[in-house]
Amino acid sequence: MSDDATQTLFERIAVALERLAPAALAAPDFAGARLWRHDAGLQSFVAAPDYGLALDLLVGIDGPKARFVQNLARFATGRASNHVLLWGARGTGKSSLAKAAFMAQAAATPSLRMVEIDRDDLTALPRLFALLRERPERFVVLCDDLSFEDGQHGLISAAKSLKSAIEGGVLGPPENVLFVATSNRRHLMPRGHDEAGRGLIAAAEDAEEEVSVSDRFGLWLGFPAMDQPTYLTAVRGYAARFGLKAKDLDRRALQWAQGRGARSGRVAWQFIRDLAGESGADLSV
Repeated sequence: MSDDATQTLFERIAVALERLAPAALAAPDFAGARLWRHDAGLQSFVAAPDYGLALDLLVGIDGPKARFVQNLARFATGRASNHVLLWGARGTGKSSLAKAAFMAQAAATPSLRMVEIDRDDLTALPRLFALLRERPERFVVLCDDLSFEDGQHGLISAAKSLKSAIEGGVLGPPENVLFVATSNRRHLMPRGHDEAGRGLIAAAEDAEEEVSVSDRFGLWLGFPAMDQPTYLTAVRGYAARFGLKAKDLDRRALQWAQGRGARSGRVAWQFIRDLAGESGADLSV
């Protein structure tokens, strides 16, 4: 085959490969919203509406709320801050605090954005952080209900990806990204390892790998279960905010909690929604 024929063949191959290759992804435009959800499979961002719950409606968590707001304000203004792990009992306001505090801070910091990523997409974190690093905005990346479950596909790979993203490799962590995770578990650990199947040493190494993930969070904020007075304070606060009135408000709220087998901010809100539905009240804020 002559040199000209070879060159022509290579050019045809190159053109064919270009046609097969996926189109280059358009640079994301974060101007249209403050809250976004990252679709790791499509490598795209989906805009979400503003979070409507006011920060002052989150009661019974004054300590962690103050520390989280302080750390977020430092990040938003370019000062040193820590990645945050919000851990504790379910329904105690961990995710609500992250989003409500973000909305309050975003009102004062127009460049602030929140990007939510699913816990099943943790292996995409390094790529996401690399993309956001080049952006002029400042980003809070939220992973809700983070944990590493037995049987979860790529469990150790996900843990390593999270650590790699937070540490940033040779480039260091992105200065404009704050990672926030919520979890029911302080150490993000699965309950029990398959020691019989993998051996004691391998199981211990896996456990060490997963525990070391939580060490990458500089700020741990705990959320204990809600006691009765705090639960009723939350109910009354919601009722006052939305103009809901009931002579037997406390009794009904306690009965609702008893039926759910728990007292929490989430249960209080669900009771308020039921009460609003009963009276036809509007819960928009």
